[in-house]
Amino acid sequence: MSEEKSAVPAWEQRFRAARVSLPDWADDAPDRALYVSNATGTYEVYAWDRAAGTHRQVTDRPNGTTDAELSPDGDWVWWFDDHDGDEFGVWRRQPFAGGPDEEAVPGLAPSYSAGLALGRDGTVVVGRSTDEDGTTLHLRRPGAAEAVEIYRHEEYGGIGDLSYDGSLLAIDHTEHGDAMHSAIRIVRLSDGTTVAELDEVTGRAEPRGVACLGFAPVDGDTRLLVAHQRTGRWEPVIWDVATGAETALPLRDEQGRELPGDVSAQWRPGAEALLVEHEYEARSELFSYSLADGRLTRLDTPRGTVGGATARPDGTVEYLWSSAAEPSAVRSTAGTVVLRAPGAVPPGSVPVEDVWVDGPGGRVHALVQRPAGAGEGPVPTVFEIHGGPTHHDSDAFAAGPAAWLDHGFAVVRVNYRGSTGYGQAWTDALRERVGLIELEDIAAVREWAVASGLADPRRLVLTGGSWGGYLTLLGLGVQPEHWTLGVAAVPVADYPTAYADEMEALKSLDRTLFGGTPEEVPERFTASSPLTYVEQVRAPVYISAGVNDPRCPIKQIENYVERLQQLGKPHEVYRYDAGHGSLVVDERIKQLRLEIDFVRRHLDGEGLAEDGGPA
Repeated sequence: MSEEKSAVPAWEQRFRAARVSLPDWADDAPDRALYVSNATGTYEVYAWDRAAGTHRQVTDRPNGTTDAELSPDGDWVWWFDDHDGDEFGVWRRQPFAGGPDEEAVPGLAPSYSAGLALGRDGTVVVGRSTDEDGTTLHLRRPGAAEAVEIYRHEEYGGIGDLSYDGSLLAIDHTEHGDAMHSAIRIVRLSDGTTVAELDEVTGRAEPRGVACLGFAPVDGDTRLLVAHQRTGRWEPVIWDVATGAETALPLRDEQGRELPGDVSAQWRPGAEALLVEHEYEARSELFSYSLADGRLTRLDTPRGTVGGATARPDGTVEYLWSSAAEPSAVRSTAGTVVLRAPGAVPPGSVPVEDVWVDGPGGRVHALVQRPAGAGEGPVPTVFEIHGGPTHHDSDAFAAGPAAWLDHGFAVVRVNYRGSTGYGQAWTDALRERVGLIELEDIAAVREWAVASGLADPRRLVLTGGSWGGYLTLLGLGVQPEHWTLGVAAVPVADYPTAYADEMEALKSLDRTLFGGTPEEVPERFTASSPLTYVEQVRAPVYISAGVNDPRCPIKQIENYVERLQQLGKPHEVYRYDAGHGSLVVDERIKQLRLEIDFVRRHLDGEGLAEDGGPA
């Protein structure tokens, strides 16, 4: 290793090391694939000709690009062009082999994306979302000059899938007004008529969501793979949209036991088998399921997290895998690493420990990492709270937590009520006292961390991004005695104002969470807004915000900062020219360096490692 390389601390090497996403290949040209990589220092889209072994950068924009899709014939790369990370834009396309970009569907004004479907015959369906129009879907037939509108509704929805022969469209929608539980409508594209509807929300005391997982990849096949919550967790079922018949999938392991946790699936080529992903207690594994005999076969994957998988025509399965200790790579069930980014592999990190804590709503699962060489404790501890909110932390590699560990902090991540992966009741509890219920679970884990001797109660940092940033600001005001410092990235800070300015998809979610708009249920928004409790904040707080953020808009953050200033509360603010986070590696490093510097200054650096070196 060169002197220049060795001078870069391990935490920064992890961010700078190139990484790749799981490649997505063309249905009718499996040797043509797309993936996203940060190899240039900015996350951009790459085309990979697997037969020739060549890689080509497709997009090159100052703030990066991640949303892209390959046409079924592999001839075109479609990518979404927004403005500086604001997520508001249009689809463009470029020949797979390279060439100038062109507007993919002329005549459609910029919008938020609500999905894209590309048919094998050239049919295109574009989903759009705007504040003025709600959700609209637009169909362009091969040879047509313009797209025509085929669906419109004020509530949020999106494209589920296009049938293999291009005749049927599945729409995931929330016309019933519950954005947490979708329904599915099947539309015949030839005349716009509804073929079938699967709605397990309307008129039900206990709503159950359904979600489109994809049509069978066979011409004329009307079977749709669907995820449902009928058993209180996500499971797949096959629904024939033409006949209404359903085929249950009794997924059991080698010992005949049902798989606990959430289960998803996708069709394998030929539609005679399924690739099954099982997610349970922050880890995941893969199986193959034969439709002919109902046999479930476990695929050999290491313990950790599968960040996506795809079944290839040759019978192999490729998957993106990592653990908290080991960086990600695209692997194959053939026993090889299919795709690894160029350059050095980033340094590993510390394995996670599983901790279960009794909380007010049931057992709370937390992932705990202790800094190397820290001894028994207590040590300064960072509670890093995940966003989403319908998401969860897992045993997967993450450069952010690893950086805190390098600086001598323990890291605790809590899968609070509202998180996915622990059953529908756990996720749906999010609607009970929004924000406040999550903080109860975080407080229970905090109590364990202090009582167990892990965490130093004088040096406890609450941090997170997006919904995690929201819970950070809310926690500093609702639980001021619990936290020494707060670090909030792209947070909700003033909920009523956030609702007024955010993108329509999030307005729909907020109406579901709160049971109405700020005008209809003002007391609920007020009770869950960090701005309500700002007078009670004791800890110094650091806030970072993207000035083009459509999810946690800048105005509501400025309202919170202005109130901190009026009250004389210690705080620092960093604003950057991007949206809901950044796709530029240097910018991510800068943000984390500022956060670490803020924490070190306010904790006086006592017992902390210097720039990721040994303490």
